[in-house]
Amino acid sequence: MKVTVVGCTHAGTFAIKQILAEHPDAEVTVYERNDVISFLSCGIALYLGGKVADPQGLFYSSPEELQKLGANVQMNHNVLAIDPDQKTVTVEDLTSHAQMTDSYDKLVMTSGSWPIVPKIPGIDSDRVKLCKNWAHAQALIEDAKEAKRITVIGAGYIGAELAEAYSTTGHDVTLIDAMDRVMPKYFDADFTDVIEQDYRDHGVQLALGETVESFTDSTTGLTIKTDKNSYETDLAILCIGFRPNTDLLKGKVDMAPNGAIITDDYMRSSNPDIFAAGDSAAVHYNPTHQNAYIPLATNAVRQGILVGKNLVKPTVKYMGTQSSSGLALYDRTIVSTGLTLAAAKQQGLNAEQVIVEDNYRPEFMPSTEPVLMSLVFDPDTHRILGGALMSKYDVSQSANTLSVCIQNENTIDDLAMVDMLFQPNFDRPFNYLNILAQAAQAKVAQSVNA
Repeated sequence: MKVTVVGCTHAGTFAIKQILAEHPDAEVTVYERNDVISFLSCGIALYLGGKVADPQGLFYSSPEELQKLGANVQMNHNVLAIDPDQKTVTVEDLTSHAQMTDSYDKLVMTSGSWPIVPKIPGIDSDRVKLCKNWAHAQALIEDAKEAKRITVIGAGYIGAELAEAYSTTGHDVTLIDAMDRVMPKYFDADFTDVIEQDYRDHGVQLALGETVESFTDSTTGLTIKTDKNSYETDLAILCIGFRPNTDLLKGKVDMAPNGAIITDDYMRSSNPDIFAAGDSAAVHYNPTHQNAYIPLATNAVRQGILVGKNLVKPTVKYMGTQSSSGLALYDRTIVSTGLTLAAAKQQGLNAEQVIVEDNYRPEFMPSTEPVLMSLVFDPDTHRILGGALMSKYDVSQSANTLSVCIQNENTIDDLAMVDMLFQPNFDRPFNYLNILAQAAQAKVAQSVNA
């Protein structure tokens, strides 16, 4: 069996390992246009902020490792065309520019995504950078040494982390976003109000509710003009989202409107010999039971493993995702899973929300920290749809608990009374998640009795 893998970051790396574990006799050929694999781009901000000493630690595999497992790894090779009818790929060696055609029995599309680059005047300036791969990371590391003023465009997770990182390394940071809040897709205003104040307290200039219209180079730097203001900077970093790298299969397999490949529960596309995983594929989003585009490494590695397990016959079903995610900004842990209330309403779901703040452990302990929490749920079925937590205490694993609740379609009644340990070092007789769900119960009871 000949298997061709297009692209090798997270999904590709895990797919290759699983394929060779399940089918050691398979002829697996990998075509990767870059010279490295498995780079954890989520660690770029950690390195820039000095939290990671050695960026080489952001790689968890290598071409040599995959070769030892039996893969034919072709680095610096770009796939130019895919012919599903003939089951062939056309490939260019980016070093020699020679082209060749290769055949396959099964094709694995793990070509990832690429930053969205809008058509804005001046966006091709050398001072405007992207933040996605190892080459981008190296450029940001070097350019930041000479830059005093850095502007981050896009206040999603990546932009939020970059703004924090540069603000702790002596740079003058501006954070621009067209939305009126930071990270509005993940957190409600009760959360983002606190985060935004942390930015201001650390000298970050927030330019929210502003749309970038142009970039203009000058002898002293770069001028960024928005629909409301103008900003002078030395370096601008675009972080406004990603689109899947799937043009090679356009019109050949079913796709979402943005180009994400739609798969069944076994990671097969509409062509059963073409599999897709990672940023090139849609996910099955459990809170809505619909397909969605959520480019996260956590989704990619799971989908990659499933490709390997299901390559020959359907064996292990995809569980879907809650899009659980988190970050740490200015010593706060900020995590979320599932839907916000606004997102639930936008999807047409019947949803309510409670927001609660409580200390994570009793006040008689030498210290404690407040935890700000939200829970989104269906008031009729009581099914949990989403949640978020923020604290200077490490509440990250609590998001995983909520994720399991959404995965299993647990209710606020389940979470309100589920057994959790009690010891004053750690929590109260009712864990703060119990308390959050009990508040949801109280809200439902109040509406019933109204």
